[in-house]
Amino acid sequence: MFEKLEIFQMAGAMARHAATRQSLIAQNIAQADTPGYKARDLASFTDTYQEKTAGMNIRTTRAGHLSGFGVGANDYPGRIIAGAGSESPNGNNVSLEGEMMKAAGVRKQHDQAMAIYKASLGILRSSIGRR
Repeated sequence: MFEKLEIFQMAGAMARHAATRQSLIAQNIAQADTPGYKARDLASFTDTYQEKTAGMNIRTTRAGHLSGFGVGANDYPGRIIAGAGSESPNGNNVSLEGEMMKAAGVRKQHDQAMAIYKASLGILRSSIGRR
């Protein structure tokens, strides 16, 4: 019953998105010297989540009504977009500084997802009388 709450699904999806994006950043850093390699990244979680819900008239009429639309483990890696930036003479466009900045942002996103999950869990526990 409680595993179907949308806030928990969204927090989990946000954490999975951050993990997938961190993996792509690691691949970009590993390929920094590969001639012709183009950096890859995912669309932001906000954009991806809004695309999923665009045009949907979200209204629950019964418990579990939104369970088919939830953000599951197979929803990512979604669209992989080529990174922007200047290319080196060998055609590689990976910027190590840019990738490190993205990695810091992704860690913040993951920490935010975990904070949402923990706060929601605390509220749920309080509502049923447990601590």
